[in-house]
Amino acid sequence: MLVETPAVATHLLVDPGKFLTPIGSFLRKSSLDELPQLWSIIKGDMSFVGPRPALYNQDDLIALRTTYGIEQLLPGLTGWAQINGRDELPIPEKVKLDVEYLQRQSFFLDMKIIFLTFLKVVRRDGVTH
Repeated sequence: MLVETPAVATHLLVDPGKFLTPIGSFLRKSSLDELPQLWSIIKGDMSFVGPRPALYNQDDLIALRTTYGIEQLLPGLTGWAQINGRDELPIPEKVKLDVEYLQRQSFFLDMKIIFLTFLKVVRRDGVTH
């Protein structure tokens, strides 16, 4: 992303493509821009599967997640909401899926999410920029 990119969620940008560098576009479409988060997983600040971290200024998402107890989960590199719509989902729908994950969380569900994430990355499903 270019230096002058506003610090907001990508879906809130009018034209996200104008803020991407050529290499940035490739990194976003291939999801390689997520690899640095592996360090956060190693440190124990994140997990492979869980709700995606919210930006500091996504007050509506943070408030709704807090209402439903989602903050008790570690944020994840991928999650139930990501394989069910990614950026196309409105915030209430993302939180609904986060709640569903919280209630159904298991090793097998995590494996299913990781497998489906792999498929979505390979197919570039849900990538709009």
